[in-house]
Amino acid sequence: MFVSSPAVKMATQLRLGTQAHRLLTIAPRSPHPTKALATTSRRFLSSEPPTYEIGSTNHWDTGEDGITIEEGGVPPSSTIPEVNWPKSFRGVASKPVTEEQYRVLMRPVPESDIEVKPDGVIYLPEIKYRRRMNEAFGPMGWGLIPKGDPVVGQSIVTREYALIVRNRFVSQAQGENPFFGPDQLPSAVEGCKSNALMRCCKDLGIASELWDPQYVRWFKKHNMEEVWVEHSVTKKKRTFWYRKGMVDVAYPYKITTNSRS
Repeated sequence: MFVSSPAVKMATQLRLGTQAHRLLTIAPRSPHPTKALATTSRRFLSSEPPTYEIGSTNHWDTGEDGITIEEGGVPPSSTIPEVNWPKSFRGVASKPVTEEQYRVLMRPVPESDIEVKPDGVIYLPEIKYRRRMNEAFGPMGWGLIPKGDPVVGQSIVTREYALIVRNRFVSQAQGENPFFGPDQLPSAVEGCKSNALMRCCKDLGIASELWDPQYVRWFKKHNMEEVWVEHSVTKKKRTFWYRKGMVDVAYPYKITTNSRS
């Protein structure tokens, strides 16, 4: 089991309370939800889906820290270091990345890759971090190691992970993810891994501009717009943020004026 017995017991006890919470707080869904009537521009105007271009792999040379693979594809046991990664910090700060790897990691994030949450927070999708890591170090050249068991709270689960690159410790971070019922717990635990990867990648400089206040203010001014929306059931009004030209208000919300009356 990936969670302790007390955690599972606590999650089970939340089931009845969760069901009552859903009945009280979740708005009834229309049998045929419809999107609000709003002018929406598609991000990709082409009829073809976006593609991911594979770059050079010359900088994947294993160097001193690599493991030599003998004929047959199996590494000799004498070359595999015995490391207790949940407790080890082996290789930390012992050697910088190559110049080419540095350029891959520090390459600016394309503006088109940045997403916007309704509350105005900008972020890079988790898959974009994985692609950048694969481009810099190659698939199976890096990995995430759990440093402990998941910690389950009333509505949030956390787990600490360490980022290992070519048998060297790089960084560690707490991953977190909310959940609203025991049935969502497995997905929430998996989400912790993606959240921890994003935080660990900050130490490698990936998407560092997303934490730069000056860049955030610039992006918000030039690439985002604020829209007033109204909940179709509760009639409560609030503002949502979107990429400019990509306003897509979905049920149960609809576009409204900025008047609260």
